Amino acid sequence: MRRVNTAIRQVVAEAIQRELADPRLGLVTVTGADASSDLRSAKVYFTVLEPGRREASEEALEAARGLLQARVAAELRTRNTPQLRFVYDETPARGLALTRLIDQVTDGQAPPEPAGEAE
Repeated sequence: MRRVNTAIRQVVAEAIQRELADPRLGLVTVTGADASSDLRSAKVYFTVLEPGRREASEEALEAARGLLQARVAAELRTRNTPQLRFVYDETPARGLALTRLIDQVTDGQAPPEPAGEAE
């Protein structure tokens, strides 16, 4: 299943980059894909460089769903072509927010000494 997910991610990412010229589409990165075991559906996870373009980019991806599914069907050559569903991947934004919180907490504080070395 991992190979199918990787193939879906790669095909969709290439098609977005090479074939879509929708002005609503921001700088989209396809971060992953998760196909169902029967290959009838697949979630395609994406992020955008500019958070303000998230909704417009999602609309552009939804509008291009047919083209993207056709590219996936041609590449996979399986009995079923997955119905693609685009899901915004919040992981990078959460990681950045967590890093900022850690930086705020540790800003100006000396790093803790390793256990066992205190005098």
